[in-house]
Amino acid sequence: ADDARCAVDDDLHAVLDVVHAIGGHAKAPSAKSRIGNAARMGNPEKFRRPGREAPGDRARMIPTTPLSLQPPGWQQLWREAVTDPAELLDLLGLAPLKSRLATEGMAFPLRVPRGYVGRMRHGDPTDPLLRQVLPLDEEDRIVPGFVLDAVGDLEARDAPGVLHKYAGRALLITTGSCAIHCRYCFRRHFPYGEELAARGQWREAVATISADPSLHEVLLSGGDPWSLSTAKLRELTDQLRAIPHLKRLRIHTRLPIVLPERIDTELCDWLRSLPWPVAVVVHANHAREIDRDVAAALARLRACGTTLLNQAVLLAGVNDSVDAQCELGETLFSAGVLPYYLHLLDRVQGAAHFEVDETAAKAIVAAMRARMPGYLIPRLVREMVGESSKTLVL
Repeated sequence: ADDARCAVDDDLHAVLDVVHAIGGHAKAPSAKSRIGNAARMGNPEKFRRPGREAPGDRARMIPTTPLSLQPPGWQQLWREAVTDPAELLDLLGLAPLKSRLATEGMAFPLRVPRGYVGRMRHGDPTDPLLRQVLPLDEEDRIVPGFVLDAVGDLEARDAPGVLHKYAGRALLITTGSCAIHCRYCFRRHFPYGEELAARGQWREAVATISADPSLHEVLLSGGDPWSLSTAKLRELTDQLRAIPHLKRLRIHTRLPIVLPERIDTELCDWLRSLPWPVAVVVHANHAREIDRDVAAALARLRACGTTLLNQAVLLAGVNDSVDAQCELGETLFSAGVLPYYLHLLDRVQGAAHFEVDETAAKAIVAAMRARMPGYLIPRLVREMVGESSKTLVL
């Protein structure tokens, strides 16, 4: 029965790409293997069926060799994510917060890997990691100026899942799936079901890029491109190799921060095989997101020859202080990542409670410059619909 369950787990991953292609940020059922979890924690007795002997109870003349337990793969950890806000609050000893949970906001459901939950402070309702993922009733407020498409993605559409906002670059919406649902996400209302570059084995997206010799860089975005299997990513890059005018590949991903197990041998082998310089832009907003496992994952990416950059969002109650920003910059650099952008909040509906006004943002960055070297100071920017680049604020 255990072998059969493992086979089912492997087969399930084979259809994840299909689920990603049609589901976007839709809520998925929580698949918790209680028996498997207990075995990994060394507690098989609790789940033994009555009357069934344990392996150690058999005749001693039959030698047994204990099986080596492999750590769970990233796909299994993905499936075991917390998707119930009440469970998340119970895990953190914050049951009284249940009265403040969002109702309308659950159209964009909770999803957070358990390893990321493990970095949150137990009993702290103001924890900056918790605040990024907990759907509170503040999301239900309709605030003037906060809209469904805050950055004009749909206006920049060249083909299904292909956005062309800036000269020389095309962005591919590779998938609607993410390992974590950040409450301030500017694509929380994006119509992923209609706009995926992966449809038809990427053919239309690749043809669009191939037909425009002004495009020199492809950006993989989403959702999170690394929520796709490495085989699916290789399917794309094998086709992009044939385009002579491509010079660079950029990958925007939060997975190294929230699910570092994704940076496995197969992914690294794929990165090493690519013919272009590769920039990996990760997304960390607070220094406490970067623990030992995350630092090790980032080291694996550096060993693949990638350039590592970070983009953060300035968020009220998360990182809107000089100390928080300085600590983030120092921690990123210690992990081999350069701070790149600090975004002012994209004004997407449901995220108004995260906004920090521009005057306060400028004061934070100015104070950072007085305390840190210039290469640790991210550029404070805002994305403006229709502009030819990010708008530099400071």
